[in-house]
Amino acid sequence: MKHVPIAILGGGIAGLGAALRAKELGLAATVFEAGASAGGLLDNFVIDGFRFDNAVHLSFATEPEVRRIFDRTPYFTHPADSQCFDNGVWLKHPVQNNLFPLPAQRKVDLIKSFLDRPEAIDPANYEQWLLSQYGEGIARAYPIAYTYKYWDTPPDQLSVNWIGNRMRRAELDEILFGAFTAETPNTYYTKEMRYPKEGGYKAFIAPLIDEAEIELNARAVKVDPIAKEIEFLGGVTVSYDRLVSTLPLPELVRMMSDVPLEVSTAAAKLEATSIDLISVGFKVPLDLDLWFYIYDEDIYASRAYSPSVKSPANAPAGCSSLQFEVYQRGRDPRYSAQELKDNVCQAIQTMGIAKQEDILFLHHKRLPWGNVIFDIGMEDNRQIVRDHLDALQVASCGRFGEWDYLWSNQSFLSGYRAI
Repeated sequence: MKHVPIAILGGGIAGLGAALRAKELGLAATVFEAGASAGGLLDNFVIDGFRFDNAVHLSFATEPEVRRIFDRTPYFTHPADSQCFDNGVWLKHPVQNNLFPLPAQRKVDLIKSFLDRPEAIDPANYEQWLLSQYGEGIARAYPIAYTYKYWDTPPDQLSVNWIGNRMRRAELDEILFGAFTAETPNTYYTKEMRYPKEGGYKAFIAPLIDEAEIELNARAVKVDPIAKEIEFLGGVTVSYDRLVSTLPLPELVRMMSDVPLEVSTAAAKLEATSIDLISVGFKVPLDLDLWFYIYDEDIYASRAYSPSVKSPANAPAGCSSLQFEVYQRGRDPRYSAQELKDNVCQAIQTMGIAKQEDILFLHHKRLPWGNVIFDIGMEDNRQIVRDHLDALQVASCGRFGEWDYLWSNQSFLSGYRAI
């Protein structure tokens, strides 16, 4: 039986962050990655010379620990400007501050609704928070409609603990100003986005991959924290002194034996979205936005971004690309790959992005884990699982190991601090 001092499950950015910190401390650590390559959600793939990330990734990290890794890679800097598409109209993001393209009466109705918004000092759920922020008109038309697409969950079933600075709080001056002019300031939570010049977003973590000891195609199937052993697909067993896991909490709990009923029940209640990616290659150069949000109910994708705008190296010369993200709650696919491709093809024409004859290909890829869903009461179930793992001295980190809404920089730090 092979023995490792520190076993790290998962070769995404959190696992790589843990490996880096172990190395800095002079500790021997081995990363076990289930896939054929490291990177996790930050990995990418190439179709006919077009490079696509696993969903949209752009860096706005400020932490010195992250920047000293990411800044080793040459990068482009983009303004954090994005657009929104709603029923034939393109509006700047955030919509409530950019109502200018709408008909006059529509703007009046939305602003009156905002002025009549209910007060919610301590909202019980996300829907109450949205209504108290934006009023019935704006909330129902935009963020509530988007909630069903992005979270696949009614907003009155979501807590407000994940919001932070991710949602722009409504201000009357901003709303009025954006109703009279299209020349509005960027109020996004960051002013710039960074992206590698070559190699996709994964290039930012290439130094971590190069410096870590990684075993690929090592899928854990059983974890025994008492015996301190991990069994991998194929029957190989590895013993360890310390375990760091970046696996989704429900998956990790299912691999463990003798789990108390309270813990297994709590873990089973933790839910996340999956992501269907429809990647599109165009044979012509198109004037595309860095990324944009989609509110139309009959367009399945909730947002899209352009890899070729992020970096020209992501597409062959004279070509361009988009990737659409379709989120759904749970692991079971709702649409077939062909249904998703057909819907995206129609959406491209509906939004006036390109003609069908401009499309070289549409490619489908499914990611089983997308975003943690903040159901009301989720934090209590998460804490039950975390406490159980702490008692077993299992360090769980990363987006799905912490079971939190973490960006890539936060996931790196989560792993880095787990050692």
